[in-house]
Amino acid sequence: MPKPFSSPSSSSVITRAASTKLPTPFAEFTLVGYTDKRGKEHVAMVLGDVANGEPVLARVHSECLTGDALFSQRCDCGPQLHAALEKIAKEGRGVLVYLRQEGRGIGLINKIRAYAEQDKGLDTVEANEILGFAADAREYDIAAGIFADLGVTQLKLMTNNPKKLEALAEQGLQIVERIAHITEGTPHNQHYLATKSAKFGHMF
Repeated sequence: MPKPFSSPSSSSVITRAASTKLPTPFAEFTLVGYTDKRGKEHVAMVLGDVANGEPVLARVHSECLTGDALFSQRCDCGPQLHAALEKIAKEGRGVLVYLRQEGRGIGLINKIRAYAEQDKGLDTVEANEILGFAADAREYDIAAGIFADLGVTQLKLMTNNPKKLEALAEQGLQIVERIAHITEGTPHNQHYLATKSAKFGHMF
């Protein structure tokens, strides 16, 4: 039966919709699909027994079609996704939560528009704001709901983003360790990475 989850600090609801095996170059994961009340679909890639009460190696990854699937070098999203799956496979146990919130939550077409503004010299924050959006509109209540559904309460979280740490802790998750998640840069994303450090406080 689907399992509804209500975040303790929001009205967001997720429902487990389906699951299957997903062989990858890293390991064979269990792929679990979820829907939320906003009509979006999200997935968790699960390896091993993650509901045994022990801290779980985890990554919360927001969708980036251009980086994850189209090999864009304007960001570090694709390499971070692959590195997280590789680390979980090496650990033999863990969860990657994949949230459908493209472009820091502004959507794919607006992200392309933001890229066009960056081509004119703006950074990623300025581009979002000139289009009328917050610098970062992502939310993490859905991720907290997915972890709860999977029986995960303690995380060894792969992230450089302090906002993500704070948001998940506010949802009641215990972050027992932050694991730096740094990948090799490219000539095309140096300004992007510098902006994440200077304006978002990312810990590189």
